[in-house]
Amino acid sequence: MTTEDAVTAEAVESLRGTGGPRLRELLTVLIRHLHAFASETRLTRGEWETAIAFLTATGQTCTDTRQEFILLSDVLGLSMLVEKINGHSDPGRTESTVLGPFHMTESPVRELGADIDLVGTGEPCVVSGVVRAADGTPVPGAVLDVWQADPHGFYDVQQPGVQPAGNGRGLFTADAEGRFWFRTCVPSAYPIPTDGPVGDLLKATGRHPYRPAHIHFIVSADGHEPVTTHIFVAGGEYLDSDAVFAVKDSLVKEFTPTDDPVLAAEFDVANPFRHARFDLVLDPS
Repeated sequence: MTTEDAVTAEAVESLRGTGGPRLRELLTVLIRHLHAFASETRLTRGEWETAIAFLTATGQTCTDTRQEFILLSDVLGLSMLVEKINGHSDPGRTESTVLGPFHMTESPVRELGADIDLVGTGEPCVVSGVVRAADGTPVPGAVLDVWQADPHGFYDVQQPGVQPAGNGRGLFTADAEGRFWFRTCVPSAYPIPTDGPVGDLLKATGRHPYRPAHIHFIVSADGHEPVTTHIFVAGGEYLDSDAVFAVKDSLVKEFTPTDDPVLAAEFDVANPFRHARFDLVLDPS
């Protein structure tokens, strides 16, 4: 191996016994791009060692309730790129966005209309909508997994002993007409964790760590492709500079101030409150 290209060719050739054509394709392209990066940047030994240390620290930061590698993928834009590659382009369908690093625990099953804000420190809010198929018909029994941070910007898994387990989370089943609704608090913008390697990367690149206010959804139903998405609060900060590049215009919704005692009684929420409407349209599987 007398040249740089020969090293790359030898590494690729070593994959000839790889089981499965797709795995061989992925590893081949990975090796070629990694080698091209090292050659183009004239990567030094010290820089290589720093990169290895960074990846090692990223793995060591992961726990049962924290996924630093997903966070790294998010801030590099890779998570959003994968969503874009695998998403659909059909108009009218609910657009997907990133999963995020805090879907690390099962959401508790809750009845329609239940309150996922177990602490009760935020501004009361109701989120409601209808899950529909691509042809516009309701999808009865669709399952909606929702989760969000508290009004101070922390998820329950970040504050064990402070927030009760399951705070800000719920697993709901739409009714026979595809309708869903639940109570919560208006989400707030918050910084992603900066006390690990990803935070060091953001500081080194002069980037802020903030995400605009949002609620996560995973919606699934028999005969339909599941969608992982968000609802973002219209008018909030950081919609144009989300640290993980996840905002899509179709997912930005009004959390409308509502002063309606009759509607408040229907939703069993204190009046006045905020009301967000979020209808979802699923692709067939």
